[in-house]
Amino acid sequence: MVSGLYTLDELRQAIAADPQRWRPLVFTNGCFDLIHAGHVRYLQVARSLGRALVVGLNSDRSVQAIKPQAVGLPPRPIVPEQQRAEVLAALRAVDGVVIFAETTASQLLDSLQPDIYVKGGDYKLETLPEAAIVQAYGGRIELVQIEVPSSTSAIVKRILATNVT
Repeated sequence: MVSGLYTLDELRQAIAADPQRWRPLVFTNGCFDLIHAGHVRYLQVARSLGRALVVGLNSDRSVQAIKPQAVGLPPRPIVPEQQRAEVLAALRAVDGVVIFAETTASQLLDSLQPDIYVKGGDYKLETLPEAAIVQAYGGRIELVQIEVPSSTSAIVKRILATNVT
């Protein structure tokens, strides 16, 4: 078992058993397919907003549902969910990782009720699918600007453009 990787039930029990370690709880979610400096900086900022950071990681199936295959690019995710989870869990800023199968993190948010929900600055409250859930239980939403403009798709395109044989 990978340290820091939880099922939802395990995570709920850990938080309930030791709220001083976990609260205020910060939560974010995403695919985190190819970890890059933008991801690391984003997670560091998210972690700085509370005592603990939990990352909801989209399962392979949910990544396939929300990131349709682009022309000329391989299907996503590139890295399988267990490996993505292991990399995330190893980052100093991350206290816990939970894999979820849905296309949004709404169920996780409703279950965990983190104090602070963090998403990238490319989101807006009006278009954030999980906003209503967080607002309903009284949580705070923080939109964090990404300092390094990078994306997994851009990295893959750059690799493919090099035509290494």
